[in-house]
Amino acid sequence: MLTTIVAINPEPAPISFNLVAIVILSRGKCGLSKCISRYLLSMAVTDLLVIITAVLLNRVPAIYFPGSFLSITPVCSLSITVIYAARDCSVWLTVSFTFDRFVAICCNKLKTKYCTERTAGVVIGTICILGCLVNIPWYFLHEPINIIDNVPWYCKLKKLRYTSPMWACFQWIDRMLTPCLPFFLVLLFNVLTVRHILAASRARKRLRAQSNGEKQNDPEMESRKKSIVLLFAISCSFILLWLAYVAYFFHERIYVNYIIKGFNDPVFMLQESTNMLQLLSCCTNTFIYAVTQRKFREQLKMVVLSPLTLISKR
Repeated sequence: MLTTIVAINPEPAPISFNLVAIVILSRGKCGLSKCISRYLLSMAVTDLLVIITAVLLNRVPAIYFPGSFLSITPVCSLSITVIYAARDCSVWLTVSFTFDRFVAICCNKLKTKYCTERTAGVVIGTICILGCLVNIPWYFLHEPINIIDNVPWYCKLKKLRYTSPMWACFQWIDRMLTPCLPFFLVLLFNVLTVRHILAASRARKRLRAQSNGEKQNDPEMESRKKSIVLLFAISCSFILLWLAYVAYFFHERIYVNYIIKGFNDPVFMLQESTNMLQLLSCCTNTFIYAVTQRKFREQLKMVVLSPLTLISKR
């Protein structure tokens, strides 16, 4: 059985959405700090890489061009390894962005040192390097399905994966690192951030009531609330879209010898749903930017209408 991370027919829309997000964020005209812009840009790039590797280099050849160069076992194994690496980078960049916003909102002393463009670059580079290194074992976890004229074709998981304690340990570590630990960290940072915001909001309301004697709008708190909308939207999207994947992983561990009986098997549907939602998680950030950020919507409108503007001037 060919190993693949994607189980839906590819469409050009997700790639277009991520490309538009990359163009807009790289222009730096969304009213965001350079630190935030770096994180969002890196997330958009890794999301695009997931779509390209999982769809264009994996699913498309498997469905429409069987027997192509990309179906040779070493190339197929490399493609799967790159998919997992891009996936891990995308997930952990979401965690790093969540932590950066937690520091910016809750840790005033650490904020000036950590929430900088340079630190963001170091964190992003470290995550990308580690994401590639920890997924190297996936390349050696596959073997050919057929050997024709001494050429190995297609990929299937080695039986060693189910019998070797070393590979079982690697798989558990892989699932804990993505997405179980990110789940916990994103929830933790969001809970701490919400608690800090609520406490700060109550304190500021008391101080303003004592000084002004009446309720007035607080521009600082309004600005802070708007700034965390993006954080919570991205975090909640990540949690919801990866929840099915976590559920399927634990089902797979409990029912080790379960055999899928066909396309109508509920387990098969769950498996395919997890694949679909994983891909969808790489397509939602552009919509989140558009919904939560006014200046991003303005830039998006300019990008969409710019071809029409050029045509009208001719």
